[in-house]
Amino acid sequence: MTDRRESIRSNAKYLRNVRPVDPDEICEYVEGSPHPAVVRQTLREEAVDLGLIERDDGTFVPVDEEPISPLERPIQAFPVDYERRLEDLLADRYGPRWYEGASGDLLRSTIRRFKADYLEGRPVEYDDDVAAGYAIYHLPGYYAAIQYALDDLAERGLLGQRLRVLDIGAGVGGPALGLSEYLPDDALCEYHAVEPSAAAGVLSELLAETDRNVHTTIHRTTAEAFDPRTVDESGTFDPTDPADGFDLVLLCNVASELEDPVAVLRSYLETLAPDGTVLAMAPADKHTSIQLREVERELEDERLWTGPGDGSADGDRVTVYGPTVRLWPGERPSDRGWSFDVGPDLDAPSFQRRLDEATPEDDEDHAPGEFVNADVQYSYSLLRRDGCRRVDLALETSDWAKMAEMERHVTNRIDLVAAKLSHSLSDAQNANPLFKVSDGSESVDHYAVLTAETALNRPLLEADYGAVCSFEGALALWNDDEEAYNLVVDEETVVDRVV
Repeated sequence: MTDRRESIRSNAKYLRNVRPVDPDEICEYVEGSPHPAVVRQTLREEAVDLGLIERDDGTFVPVDEEPISPLERPIQAFPVDYERRLEDLLADRYGPRWYEGASGDLLRSTIRRFKADYLEGRPVEYDDDVAAGYAIYHLPGYYAAIQYALDDLAERGLLGQRLRVLDIGAGVGGPALGLSEYLPDDALCEYHAVEPSAAAGVLSELLAETDRNVHTTIHRTTAEAFDPRTVDESGTFDPTDPADGFDLVLLCNVASELEDPVAVLRSYLETLAPDGTVLAMAPADKHTSIQLREVERELEDERLWTGPGDGSADGDRVTVYGPTVRLWPGERPSDRGWSFDVGPDLDAPSFQRRLDEATPEDDEDHAPGEFVNADVQYSYSLLRRDGCRRVDLALETSDWAKMAEMERHVTNRIDLVAAKLSHSLSDAQNANPLFKVSDGSESVDHYAVLTAETALNRPLLEADYGAVCSFEGALALWNDDEEAYNLVVDEETVVDRVV
């Protein structure tokens, strides 16, 4: 068996440089002439190591080395294939009308319970019912959120079509499915999930719907106990070796459930390939969003070891790639750091609508839409070890005001450069648009308030989350009520997008 596998590998290595690798052809060159289906299955199992993708015609070709392109349009809905797979799983567990009767009541009460536990800071214990409820309520939003976050890397050509991915605390699979959908058909992905809970059962079912060139493995262990050496047949792990280090490490919606998220994230930063990225995400609520930013700041500038050994040698330093910025050399932010992005609402998937509409009329706690979660709101942090930043500027005080020194600019009109780190935060319908802004030096929150829109300041409204803008003639004021600085953008202010 080993000799046959090696013979298939050897033939594939030769043919991939000549023409598409065809199982029907290779079987003729292998002793015993195994059936083409056997050859095809062997090639699928060896595809990651050989760098091959399977095409629709059943042949295999080398994966392209070109980077992945960013999204062309907003995400509108959770894919039907995944939707049906989840409904099939729910039907298998709870019956064909899973959303009604005792099973529907159980799932609705489960969703209410874990939402309350989460908001009150209590740990969520995952059993089969919680995993099912979590998939119903959270899967679509997490599926969309990760794709928007990945765009920050794709826009700079930092996501290759050959990816090795480690997903820590993969849960029921929202980020995994989003990543799979984000990849083009001719990409090759080696995906490893670390998930110890009952959520792994849902994850396994849904991963079965991913593309044939996404090769998945689930490790049923905790983030703290996982050993990256288990993904390498040699039993070693060296992130400086292109065959070992991960191109992308995901830590999505799990930091608040870890006893020591800083230590866990630090350990996985050390598994990155030299040009890899850690993508950490959290829900947009105040507690988890601020916690994520605190973890980001604690790890920033830490030195990592670069290979096997005791870690005593000098290594790379942790860099915040984005979306937060560091525009002033030597300065770091110390404000509360609550910042989150918002994507367009999704179409409600059928499984959410079914559960919501089947709520009994005598359920006094129910409001229509309670179990429909179409929002896409998330905080995220991208960390790297190669010094690369999404926006790499070094400002000078001779040209621009620094937020760390804003106290001395109050009541003056100033010029400054800052990243837009929110959509409008105004509550009232007719209130002035209000945006969180940052230059990476501030110790208290800063907000840009648009009091008079003009053609010259409209870029503030049009800029995407994370975009860096220059402000000329903004009026600096102190807001006692919010204990924050307001930068008034009016008819005298010019705002431009900084490329």
